[in-house]
Amino acid sequence: MYLGISFCGLQPTSSDAWSGKYRSSFLFPSREAMNESEDEPKDFIKLNCEKLSADEVSELVISPCCGAVSLFIGTTRNNFEGKKVIHLEYEAYSSMAEAEIKKICRDVRQKWPSIKHIAVHHRLGLVPVTEASVIVAVSSPHRVASLEAVQYCINTLKATVPIWKKEIYEQEYSWKENKECFWADVEQ
Repeated sequence: MYLGISFCGLQPTSSDAWSGKYRSSFLFPSREAMNESEDEPKDFIKLNCEKLSADEVSELVISPCCGAVSLFIGTTRNNFEGKKVIHLEYEAYSSMAEAEIKKICRDVRQKWPSIKHIAVHHRLGLVPVTEASVIVAVSSPHRVASLEAVQYCINTLKATVPIWKKEIYEQEYSWKENKECFWADVEQ
């Protein structure tokens, strides 16, 4: 039986539909889409010195049962309080940072049970102006949960994860604390 379905302006003819030209891609869902139970929720955590890719991170969280993928991309800006920023440098206690990010992912899943996949990639080492230092991606069936979860992830990461940022200016440098960081208010 021919189904009169149009996709992106393509209207298969009855002979095309019967010949299989469109049948596999349009008329029958893929095996992956049919078996979404195999698409178990996953967390993708990565800390390394390589350039980050928004495309790569967003691809990790895409799911056939989700209609929303929300991203936060933190980039190096060229200024801070009137000073010209040359680049940033990040250092981390990697095993502890990864453990803290896993806690954030668990918290997200408790607060927003519909969340499917979470990806948190943070670059370490030198990060030039305009390049990404952190990318957070979350997928969910609807946009509200993924948008709220992304905001929670980045805010909590900045407050709890042991990653330190050094801003390099033209004439000097400065180690920066995150204002959200829970240990920033501790008297020394």
